[in-house]
Amino acid sequence: QVQLAESGGCLVQAGESLTISCVASGSTSSINAMGWYRQVPGKDREVVALMSPGSNPYYDDSVKGRFAVSRDDAKNTLYLQMNNLAPEDTAVYYCRAYNKTGKPFGSWGQGTQVTVSS
Repeated sequence: QVQLAESGGCLVQAGESLTISCVASGSTSSINAMGWYRQVPGKDREVVALMSPGSNPYYDDSVKGRFAVSRDDAKNTLYLQMNNLAPEDTAVYYCRAYNKTGKPFGSWGQGTQVTVSS
């Protein structure tokens, strides 16, 4: 099994940048793709970015050109660099890991809160 722990969220001003992290532990050698999602109260969780080995990262249109996902396998860590943040980026951000068949590992972590003030 794989456990995920997100961190790095905080309060920032609009236009600023922030990088959040997700550390994986457990059966990390089984991880294939990883991704970032976000959720605001009253709305469904939505995909932000997905990263699969051998493929270009996928970004939701709302973050394309502003966010960049990266992965350090030596540290079992997934990053999301967020630039030019806007108030609509305010959400709890979660990461997710998938095995080679596309099945997600375990349940969602606690997430990390990103708040962007105008």
